[in-house]
Amino acid sequence: MAELKEDLEKALIELRKNIKERKFNQSVDLIINLRKFDPKRNSLNLFVQVPFKIKDKKIAAFLESKNKNVETISAEEFRKYSDKKEVDKLVKEFDFFISQASLMPKVAATFGRVLGPAGKMPSPQLGIIMNADEKIINEIKTKINNSVKIRTKEPSIKVLIGKQNMKDEEIVENILTVYNSALKNLPKGKENIKNIEIKFTMSKPQKVRI
Repeated sequence: MAELKEDLEKALIELRKNIKERKFNQSVDLIINLRKFDPKRNSLNLFVQVPFKIKDKKIAAFLESKNKNVETISAEEFRKYSDKKEVDKLVKEFDFFISQASLMPKVAATFGRVLGPAGKMPSPQLGIIMNADEKIINEIKTKINNSVKIRTKEPSIKVLIGKQNMKDEEIVENILTVYNSALKNLPKGKENIKNIEIKFTMSKPQKVRI
């Protein structure tokens, strides 16, 4: 693992050498290329808590009533979303959705056809709550803002892992956390990993061999 950490640090140095300055804070993307892996048979769908927050996510909540701590779509507002175009707008506006458990059947019926394919349905892993009190809402927002989602639709894992203005050591720690989580959850572990690539939004990727 020490060797991988060193290789990731070198890859980031190379990326920064060749990067052109842009008018925005570029994202750092992590791509873990897989082998001997069938995404239909062994699909991964999990959340990983990373040590360094990447960005604040736009979160919306399906709740029984309005809550001042989060953008709320209350139960009585569901009827507004009978039009699929309105649901499409909602899904584009927010990064993440949470829901009270009591509302999940209605959420699935009203929003599922759009949230499901977008990978944004409230999840038992990180997104379904029993009570909507201030403490629980704030705790779940913190967890969401410090997590990345691993979801395999093809033989690779692609996640936003950092921002250009973060320190290299922070980006590397985030990468190693996601890598180790993938390693634990892949059916054949390290044998399933071909290589790692990291890139900025507007750069070519730097390859890191495992």
